[in-house]
Amino acid sequence: MKRYFKYYRLGWLISLIVFNIIAFITQWQMPENSQFDGAFWIGYIFITLAFLGQLGCSYYFFREDNKEKIFLNIPIISISYSALIVALIAGVLCMFIPSFPYWIGVIICLVVLAFYVIAIIKAKATSDIVEEIDAKIKTQTLFIKSLTTDVDSLLLYAKSDEAKEIVKKVYEAVRYSDPMSNEYLLELEQQISESFQKLSIAVKADDIENIKFISDELMILIQKRNHKCKMLK
Repeated sequence: MKRYFKYYRLGWLISLIVFNIIAFITQWQMPENSQFDGAFWIGYIFITLAFLGQLGCSYYFFREDNKEKIFLNIPIISISYSALIVALIAGVLCMFIPSFPYWIGVIICLVVLAFYVIAIIKAKATSDIVEEIDAKIKTQTLFIKSLTTDVDSLLLYAKSDEAKEIVKKVYEAVRYSDPMSNEYLLELEQQISESFQKLSIAVKADDIENIKFISDELMILIQKRNHKCKMLK
């Protein structure tokens, strides 16, 4: 996404230049007593700040290459666009309405600025919270996902049809196990890992008797884990 920012930056710069040209040409056409008064500069500064703020939000958005982070940052870029549009409307009212009271312009601009700054902060906080929860879930589901992959791979080493059937049953049991894990399951999950290692050795050696015995042991451990998962919810 970073490479796209240079194209966005070019469009942003053109928009800012066009705004400045229109703003100053329009003011030169105004009566001399109302040219470049306090209200004009309030609106002009406010709109310029909105442009700069939008550029900052866009840089933050485009710098990410992770699709999940890009998705979570969409509200930030959307809010910044809305802020720029509202700022243009409020700023233009201050700049081009003759004898517009500058103190009203200050209040309008400050209220709009505060509203959108708070909205962007909230959007960023929400993004961080969701990202933190997502990372936590990925960590908590890592054990079962990893074990499912390992058991699936073990099928490739099964030499006899009987061994393949036994490994498939283990695979199905692991696949449909509760994916969530926590610290109270660590000891049991360690036992499952050790039992799987024994099963892996037996399958590679095509030792049917041990495959049956260890698979039964592994299935019991998986059932115990699922039962504990239900109890911990």
